[in-house]
Amino acid sequence: MIHYKTSEEVQIIKEGAQILGKAHGEVAKYIKEGVKTSFLDKIAEEYIRDNQGVPSFKGYNGFPAALCISVNEVVVHGFPSNYVLKDGDIISVDCGVFHQGFHSDSAYTYPVGEVSPQVLSLLKATKESLYLGIEKAILGNRIGDIGHAIQKHVEAKGYTVVRELVGHGLGRNLHEAPEVPNYGKKGSGPILKDGLIIAIEPMVNLGTRNIVQERDGWTIRTADRKQSAHFEHTIAIFEDRTEILTTHQYIEENFKF
Repeated sequence: MIHYKTSEEVQIIKEGAQILGKAHGEVAKYIKEGVKTSFLDKIAEEYIRDNQGVPSFKGYNGFPAALCISVNEVVVHGFPSNYVLKDGDIISVDCGVFHQGFHSDSAYTYPVGEVSPQVLSLLKATKESLYLGIEKAILGNRIGDIGHAIQKHVEAKGYTVVRELVGHGLGRNLHEAPEVPNYGKKGSGPILKDGLIIAIEPMVNLGTRNIVQERDGWTIRTADRKQSAHFEHTIAIFEDRTEILTTHQYIEENFKF
């Protein structure tokens, strides 16, 4: 069942999304060579809790951290650890905030130091695909229109879309109906209606689309160990507009690529 949100509920989610965006901005200041990914997690959790939020991910089905930190070939759900970032890495930082009863969710993938032109192009194409998907997330369109736009853009550039992991509705629960695949056919899937809140999150691989799950039960990596990129926004659909509730503004004030 899809739970549509009232305007008041959307406003609460937007307030939480601002906390989330600013937490991402704090993390972005420390994305550089020589930094442990566990330190980034500490920065995010402290900021969220200091600003009347709760990290959505920490404790979710036993997940141990505030951030999912996924480096290089890790697609999503990586654990913060003692891993030290090095020149040429890419790092996806995925975070959620629970605020006054509602969740928001967003992600951003960063290059560390000098990355190869091929990998930098992967990041740019994945980020572009997020916004192309959002362009199709309007009243009266369907879920498949979003996935089709994402898939068409990245596959035209020679990349592949992960199929097993998808975007999602969210609100009182971190994951709600409907699922939002990053591939699909125009005109297919649930219709987009007023009050729908969804997280759109392209996960795009440099090589094969195939993935494997590590023994920790969480970490997902590419089967061929080539790099993967991930960008995400939480959006709200209204009768007269679509609004991006999360923000990458605070990231991009501190980090450009």
